[in-house]
Amino acid sequence: MNEIQREVDRLVREFGGYWEPFEMLAAAMEELGELAREMLELQGVKGRGDRERLEEELGDLLFSISCIANFYGVDIFEALRKSISKYRERDSGRWLKHATENLK
Repeated sequence: MNEIQREVDRLVREFGGYWEPFEMLAAAMEELGELAREMLELQGVKGRGDRERLEEELGDLLFSISCIANFYGVDIFEALRKSISKYRERDSGRWLKHATENLK
């Protein structure tokens, strides 16, 4: 477990322990919705966004994901490294195609 996850773990245990897995998933989904709302506001689609609130919502989502990872004993940084490798190998052409289409 990395240092950030250990810090989350200490706080969660101080508060009494982890929620059940699907409760944590529901909390993560709630945070994702709040992030989506803030992004819509920042892009001017709905209201006026605030970069500080965007940072807060990203942090809240990462916290909730850290709780899930801790519950299952997954190092989120290692999981992210594996995903980066996967995307590098699998999707390099896809990103280039997307960038080229946006230039048209």
